[in-house]
Amino acid sequence: MRVINQDGGSDHELVLADGMSPADVVLVHREALRVLRSGIDTAHVDAYSDDPWPPAVVHSYERVLSLAREAAAHGTRPRRADPGMGIDIDVRDDAQFELLLDLAPHAINAEGRRGDRLVFGAGDSGTSLWIAVTREQEVELLSRLDALGIPPTAFAVRQRNH
Repeated sequence: MRVINQDGGSDHELVLADGMSPADVVLVHREALRVLRSGIDTAHVDAYSDDPWPPAVVHSYERVLSLAREAAAHGTRPRRADPGMGIDIDVRDDAQFELLLDLAPHAINAEGRRGDRLVFGAGDSGTSLWIAVTREQEVELLSRLDALGIPPTAFAVRQRNH
């Protein structure tokens, strides 16, 4: 499925394919975010997972909860909001982007948007990933995955039901 983006270019919708190891799924999420980073204006992550957080990302989990508390204290996040839901991530900030890289492959939900349009959606504790990429981004992503030993079959073209 091709979608015309606001820049007049064409986006290709891809979804995570089944059959990869959990470690490869994490790499695919991370590389997709790296490729899409420059086109993401806003991002957020839910600090919840259906599985225990892997020890390697517990620090990021704690840090993202701290970001949510800081935002509530500064009035940029409603104090009554669920402390773990919809935590804003500034993808221009390298430290915050690292939090998104660590948590998106494990969270119940993580999203990245360009304007009001979703370009990255991860969910179900790593089992679901949807991205909208330009042809150039797709080539870059598949090249990055190939360098990591992950075949291009990691993604399937999203089929729309009409």
